[in-house]
Amino acid sequence: MSKAKTAGEKASASAETALENGAAALKTGLEKALKGYDAFVGYGKDTADAVTKSATVAGKGVEAINSEIYSYSKQSVEEAVSATKAVMGSKSIHEAFEFQTDFAKSAFEAYVAELSKISELATATTKDIYAPFKGRVQAWLDTVQSVRA
Repeated sequence: MSKAKTAGEKASASAETALENGAAALKTGLEKALKGYDAFVGYGKDTADAVTKSATVAGKGVEAINSEIYSYSKQSVEEAVSATKAVMGSKSIHEAFEFQTDFAKSAFEAYVAELSKISELATATTKDIYAPFKGRVQAWLDTVQSVRA
């Protein structure tokens, strides 16, 4: 019976070792999964922050462009009214033609300058909108690599 007892003890010890190894493997796996989950949650939070910053910049950029367009439009209407008064008050057709020509030239130059200004604002805004996303791809790769390790 001592052989049977010894075999039972060996089986019991073997089962106990397997159970301990299984529990240790489960614990290691759970810790690794939680670490990965935390890494992905952190990445998601950082990405959400980047989206918020980008949206804020976009809103301010659109506001600046709209303000610039409004100012230009207001100024353009005022200049058109002034030019119309000058043309109507001219003493000859030649003088009216000169007023109209001067107005057309200055209006075109102002229009081109305004388009350049709005284009620069739009370009700067676009760069600023995408700036918060710079490095997000690398951050994703880093997150995946850290979880895999």
